[in-house]
Amino acid sequence: MRLLLILPLLIVALAGCGDQVPRALGTLEFDRVAVPAPAAEKIISIDVKEGQSVRAGQLLLRLDAAYTQAQLAALQAQARQNQAHLDELRNGPRREEIARARANLAAAQAQAANARAAYARAERLAPSRAISAQDVDSARAAADSAAAQVRAAAQALLELERGTRAEQIAQGQAALATASAQAAAQKVTLGKLTVTAPRDAQVDSLPYKLGDQAPPGAPLVVLLTGAPYARVYVPEGLRARVRVGSPARVRIEGDTKTYAGAVRMIRGSPAFTPYYALTGQDAARLSYLAEIQLGEDARDLPVGVPVTAEFTP
Repeated sequence: MRLLLILPLLIVALAGCGDQVPRALGTLEFDRVAVPAPAAEKIISIDVKEGQSVRAGQLLLRLDAAYTQAQLAALQAQARQNQAHLDELRNGPRREEIARARANLAAAQAQAANARAAYARAERLAPSRAISAQDVDSARAAADSAAAQVRAAAQALLELERGTRAEQIAQGQAALATASAQAAAQKVTLGKLTVTAPRDAQVDSLPYKLGDQAPPGAPLVVLLTGAPYARVYVPEGLRARVRVGSPARVRIEGDTKTYAGAVRMIRGSPAFTPYYALTGQDAARLSYLAEIQLGEDARDLPVGVPVTAEFTP
């Protein structure tokens, strides 16, 4: 008789065990966005606090811009100088420069004519020994030098008349482009010294305080963005049933409400399992890290709280 009374209870218990929903343990997380320091400048104002919600474009903090502004002014001046030099190359030599070159050529031609005449007289006097052979050589050298000066002056005039070479203009254009690009990059850096929120988010942490000087690339502000997700460790026995897109129900420790979600990522290889996920027989099994994306109704939940995920068939 006692056996007949116990048997239905065992059947109910076994049925309950068979219908147990598979679960995974983990924590609640948010996607983090780190806003890096664009330059090693001192923080002169902090306009938000940790835990504050911010909108995209909202001011977060300011860095000292004096040095960057000075660098920008120097680069802009260099660009203007290169622009003026390029304009000079494109315009070519002035008419006054060409006229001066022609005058120099005429003067050199006159000196060359005088030197040739002096050499001719020296040659006529040489047979009568009225002048020495050294004087004749000096007169010939002076005539040759004057002729060379005429050729140099003629080439200088020809260079001015032909104008600026295309290669020189190309070099001027390249120098101007380099200076302009450097000035533009510095202007972007100057704009980044006023740090704003890249998107709607919540301020998670401010690693540096007022007056600190963070190195370039260091996170000035860490933001929590979007809806949260549950980072859980799926036991080996459930891995084959859990795929990207699989529905799941997530419960927060101390909260009776259930939050619906879907698996957005699951690792293909087993991961190290935290101690809090090792329950019962799971301690002897492998586990796989997974992320369950939750909806907007979970946006206000605190980060890092323990969660339990149930995977529905």
